[in-house]
Amino acid sequence: RDCDEAIVDAVLLAATNVHNQLGPGLLESVYEQALMIELAEAGIPAKRQVEIPAFYRGFDLGVGFRADIIVADSLLLEIKAVNELDAAHLAQIMTYLKLLGYKRGYLLNFNKKLMKEGIKRVSI
Repeated sequence: RDCDEAIVDAVLLAATNVHNQLGPGLLESVYEQALMIELAEAGIPAKRQVEIPAFYRGFDLGVGFRADIIVADSLLLEIKAVNELDAAHLAQIMTYLKLLGYKRGYLLNFNKKLMKEGIKRVSI
């Protein structure tokens, strides 16, 4: 599933608005909740903390992970509040995208001076 570019632009604007209001240094859950408010006000459908099952050889392993935010059933947002994004963050979101069957997601690191420094697009 691919996501419409207009939705991506609106999501990144919403993330920037949240960062402008709150600044860096808060918990990931705070940014997640604030971003949900921004998305709702922009009329963008989104769900948070969505349980995603994992399977191995056809066996259901239960909840594999919880997606921070899924936008329009096509875009994964993983919210971070860390000094630097690292290879583990990238590997995690790529696995999540595969489990979801999505083509694109974003790591959004709110712990940066400028939001644009904390946006990492991930495509598979």
